Amino acid sequence: METLRTLRARLSDSLAVRVVALSSLWAIAAFIVVGGLISSFYRQTAEAGFEGVVRAQLFNLVNTVAVSETGVLSGSPDLGDLSYSQPLSGWYWEVLPASDNTSGRLASFSLGPGEIAAPTTAEAPFDGQYRRSYEAPGLDGETVYVEEAEVVLDGDNHAARFRVMGNADVVAADVARFNRSLSIYLGGFGAGSILINALAILYGLSPLRRVRQALGEVRAGRSERLSGRLPVEVQPLAAEVNALIDSNRRIVERARTQVGNLAHSLKTPIAVLTNEAASIGGEHGRLVAEQSERMRVQVQHYLDRARLAALGQGTAIRTPVMPSLERVAKVVSRLNPALDLSLSADMDGAVFAGEREDFEEMIGNLVENAAKWAAGRVEVRLNAEGDDRFRVTIDDDGPGLSPEEQAEATKRGRRLDEAKPGSGLGLSIVADTVLQYRGEFRLGNAPIGGLRAELLLPRAVEGTMS
Repeated sequence: METLRTLRARLSDSLAVRVVALSSLWAIAAFIVVGGLISSFYRQTAEAGFEGVVRAQLFNLVNTVAVSETGVLSGSPDLGDLSYSQPLSGWYWEVLPASDNTSGRLASFSLGPGEIAAPTTAEAPFDGQYRRSYEAPGLDGETVYVEEAEVVLDGDNHAARFRVMGNADVVAADVARFNRSLSIYLGGFGAGSILINALAILYGLSPLRRVRQALGEVRAGRSERLSGRLPVEVQPLAAEVNALIDSNRRIVERARTQVGNLAHSLKTPIAVLTNEAASIGGEHGRLVAEQSERMRVQVQHYLDRARLAALGQGTAIRTPVMPSLERVAKVVSRLNPALDLSLSADMDGAVFAGEREDFEEMIGNLVENAAKWAAGRVEVRLNAEGDDRFRVTIDDDGPGLSPEEQAEATKRGRRLDEAKPGSGLGLSIVADTVLQYRGEFRLGNAPIGGLRAELLLPRAVEGTMS
């Protein structure tokens, strides 16, 4: 359910999905309206043509009927349609007396002795020409359209009522067939139009997808700028992004320069204080030397944090992991010849998305801390953690830490054993550095009995590195 909600949110935030959805809804609505209008026009045209045919046959019927001197209706009408000869066809004609001095009845073979009920004049009144039209039930369950007229046949006022009836269900069936065909053709054309429209929109938005991919290349360190041919509408965006990348790079370089200058400017005064403390000697000299060393460590700590803050905005900085791990392991092994330090990896080509100095400082602090407390064994392992991160695990067989001590160990300047040398900033620096790179740093219990330190750091594709 959560995945479905996430997918729905991502789709609703997609510009392509919005444009395609809106254009598709508009196209569907337009095809429905157009289809309805075409169907309505066709129905009106078909009904008007049908009524015109029935009306013309009424006039033809009137012209083929006569009355005798005694007022008897006579004639053999032929309306030119075989439907009037087929029983229960729905097509009928009938001539009835309309005055007292007229008699007889004429009817089509299809009607025979049957009767089609006629409404009263109140329900369907005659017009000024004594004509009217209406619908009535047929003989076989069909609906018939009736054109009716009362006509005076001679000078003796012999009058007759003429009725021609057409099968209205034929028109309804014809309109239904047309609507089905119209739905099929409009549906196919509409689906094709929507598909072509969606492809055109996606093709039109493809430069934005290329810009996103190019930004991903810059972020991953495989490229330093947005490059490639882009449409004129997107080119200003790419130019602004490239200008921002250049400006960002200049800011980072300026911050690094200022940090370096500050380090050099503070290094000499601190060295002078340290030398003077040595010359003073005694308790005062020891106190000055101790405070000078603390100043040096504190200054270095904050300089590192400032450098990391500036570096956090940079891109395209990559460091191969295994060479750095091997260098740190070699140094620590040389300083601790009795230590059994092992290094293993279950992945090849791991690349840290950051500077080599920062990575080696984090690993160096953790490995040195493990070597300091280990009884004789330290294990360093490199593992993949998904597609975009890797894990470095450092285990020792020392006394380890309780959960409360593990939480205290990463606080700045916190030393759990004053007998051991150090400033208490090592794990704090590691935690700060990991935070700058949006990684994770955890302490736990090692399977070999001591402390476990885990680093989860961003992983990049090995390639362009600086």
